[in-house]
Amino acid sequence: MDKLRKKWVEVQGYKHDGRMHRIWDSTYVVEETDEYIVVSSKKVKVIEHDFRIWYTKEPAIMVFFKEKWWNIIAMFKKGGITYYVNLASPYIVDKQKIKYIDYDLDIKKYPDQEIRLIDVKEYGYHRKKYGYGEDIDKILRYNINKIKQKMINKEFPFDDNKIKEYYDLFLEETKKKDEYESED
Repeated sequence: MDKLRKKWVEVQGYKHDGRMHRIWDSTYVVEETDEYIVVSSKKVKVIEHDFRIWYTKEPAIMVFFKEKWWNIIAMFKKGGITYYVNLASPYIVDKQKIKYIDYDLDIKKYPDQEIRLIDVKEYGYHRKKYGYGEDIDKILRYNINKIKQKMINKEFPFDDNKIKEYYDLFLEETKKKDEYESED
């Protein structure tokens, strides 16, 4: 399997029925381990399922896990880092694209340490519409408490310092790339 480290990749989120949910057009792989992959972005183009296009406002670090049923987006906002957790399938890499299934439930941790479970109604609606099985429901609900505990304890990936290190690495590596390309 090709390693993605130091490559620009697309991130694709799907729904349970296989339809496209959202695409992050160009993210940079800052770390890849046997357990997870970390990508960074800054003003990246996002394409929605209905083909609406928008650009992210703030720099972000995204962490996807090979065996965990969730991923995160750590957004650098003016007041500090906001963590957005997607309860989702473990990721796969297909043709140098990171792919996962989004299961609607999300958890947000704000810079003031407030933690909120969001999109519960959307999850209930889509659970019926797409026929999420009992196994998926149990996995997702089990992970909610585990994630909240990791947030409270500031365990990886909810460690602001580690997230900042990844972003600094992204800036350092992409700056070198930009300088190299501008010499041509």
